[in-house]
Amino acid sequence: MTTTSIKSTVPTRLDRLPWSRFHWLVIIALGTAWVLDGLEIQMAASIASVLTDADTLALTSAEVGASASIYLLGQVVGALLFGRLADRQGRRKMFILTLTLYLVFNGLAGLSLNFWMFAVFRFIAGMGIGGEYAAIHSAIDELMPARYRGRVSLAISGTYWAGAALGAVLGAFFLDPDIFGKDVGWRLCMFVGPLIGACVWQLRKHIPESPRWLMTHGRAEEAEKTVKGIEDYVRSKGGEIEDVHEDEAIEVRHYPPVTYREIASVMLKKYLRRSTLGFVLMVTQSFLYNAIFFTYGLVLADFYGIADETIPWFFIPFALGNLAGPLVLGRYFDTIGRRAMIGGTYLVSSVILAVSGYLFWIDALTAVTQTIMWCIVFFIASAAASSGYLTVSEIFPLELRSQAIAFFFAIAQFCGGVIAPWLFGMLIGDASSRTPLFIGYLLGAGLMCLGGITAITLGVNAERKSLESVATPLSAEKAALARDLEGDSGNSEEPGDSGTSGGPDGEVGKTKER
Repeated sequence: MTTTSIKSTVPTRLDRLPWSRFHWLVIIALGTAWVLDGLEIQMAASIASVLTDADTLALTSAEVGASASIYLLGQVVGALLFGRLADRQGRRKMFILTLTLYLVFNGLAGLSLNFWMFAVFRFIAGMGIGGEYAAIHSAIDELMPARYRGRVSLAISGTYWAGAALGAVLGAFFLDPDIFGKDVGWRLCMFVGPLIGACVWQLRKHIPESPRWLMTHGRAEEAEKTVKGIEDYVRSKGGEIEDVHEDEAIEVRHYPPVTYREIASVMLKKYLRRSTLGFVLMVTQSFLYNAIFFTYGLVLADFYGIADETIPWFFIPFALGNLAGPLVLGRYFDTIGRRAMIGGTYLVSSVILAVSGYLFWIDALTAVTQTIMWCIVFFIASAAASSGYLTVSEIFPLELRSQAIAFFFAIAQFCGGVIAPWLFGMLIGDASSRTPLFIGYLLGAGLMCLGGITAITLGVNAERKSLESVATPLSAEKAALARDLEGDSGNSEEPGDSGTSGGPDGEVGKTKER
């Protein structure tokens, strides 16, 4: 293991790669985490009423709600646990382990005989999905060329809704009593996700460890070998690769696992503005999404009189609009830029939500036009929400990237997954008045507006820049400090302000922007 400082061109070589089949492999093999989560959330919603039937698990309504909360709690625990392990042990080990956890325990949940079996298995399956988020986003950002990083991250996050739409369709099929018995249909629903996961599990074995992670953990030779293997593969498929010059190298030194004290220092002192940005973006989008997603069925049923069995068909266009937003708008986050696009999508979705809320309040909408308004709002809001995950995954140093993602994900899940559905359920009440829910829509719009203003004022212009130029790796700061001390330069700058730094808020200019 390398303990001395080394100069590496690994980041620049990864960023200047042309788009290739390798990158498609990364997207397909790793991006399924979001598909699986969307599928699981929708399946849970679909089977909720079925699980209360005497022919199935005969759960109470409280137990059904508790099982959903337990699954979300599992996600939070998994994100925090495996996020830390991904920074300590590597991305690859974790995205293999977390998928395995999900496959095994969600399948076991489909074999449950009572509430406690179901709850425990769903909790552990949730841990797998939560751990996926931290490990997956870290690996994808570190393997993608800088000029494509934004659109790829947004597109992958948006596939959550492809999973949700698939869950709605398959749920309607498996839960049809004319096709499957009640105690068979819901169990088949639980096996769909593991079946998809098993198909991509083999693909993941072909994804290498992040060379950037290897480089900063004393495994420089492995990092060089991995990048060369990727380059050879790209060339074998006809790709042309630009030369890299020595002045584009970054100097790093093996950095030991970061402590919680170091994490707190980096996030709350050195990068306080960025932490504020990440907190606001993640919490505001999570509140809006969970508030609308978990209560849209109640709104359609209580205010528009839509039958329960018909509601899933209204959900499909809603899901497709959410999927289309990041796919269509994603490229502009790499061209127009992060600050303008993140701020713009948050603000525009805020305005449209407020307008749609007003039209709902004055009873100017039907179930169809209400769904159309939701589709328009979330076509834009979906790109905004996805950009929140992109932001927290690229604005902090590599050595704590997974943990940063996990922390913000956990906070967002609590504020959005716990508070928002409960609050909006209270506002809907017995549906005797539209005013309380209108106030809730205005609250959601106000929070998204706050997110947009925060993005514009505190945003980081990370588009088309290497991760190392967005946030200096702690290992690079250590190497720069060691060099200064060895040279007895007398430089009084703090670690992180020497050698590679040169921009505000810890941004660096060592690696050439592309």
